Amino acid sequence: MPDQTTDRPTTDVSSRTSSALASEKGKTAIADTVVSKIAGMATREVSGVYNLGGGSARAVGALRERIPGSRTNFSQGVTVEVGERQTAIDVDLVAEFGVALADLAAGVRRNVIGSVERMTGLEVTEVNITVHDVHLENEDDDDEQSTSRVE
Repeated sequence: MPDQTTDRPTTDVSSRTSSALASEKGKTAIADTVVSKIAGMATREVSGVYNLGGGSARAVGALRERIPGSRTNFSQGVTVEVGERQTAIDVDLVAEFGVALADLAAGVRRNVIGSVERMTGLEVTEVNITVHDVHLENEDDDDEQSTSRVE
């Protein structure tokens, strides 16, 4: 619709505003897998995180890692919802025994938000963390040292 004082077309205010991902020169779309990998790597960097994912995700991940030539799934245990300007992230993890879980969650949340916002330009609206288990040092040893009852 033309502006009555200048007879020039007016533009919608929302189309003139720009963000890191959308400007007058074009849009940048970021795939869910990109955000989930960044969040997964940021979570693994936090001291006290033993592994990512719930029981079934960890079992599949363990099988995948045994396949020669396979790569680690850095987005295991991370679910994201990505919009044009914002993202929400859910992280499932296993904590090391003895770590204060509230402090661990705060550290993971801080690191994930910082990494995702810095690398993508998306605003992180929330990071929900579910601690599925606590890892004990002797849990790995029991599986490897169990003796067979038959020969």
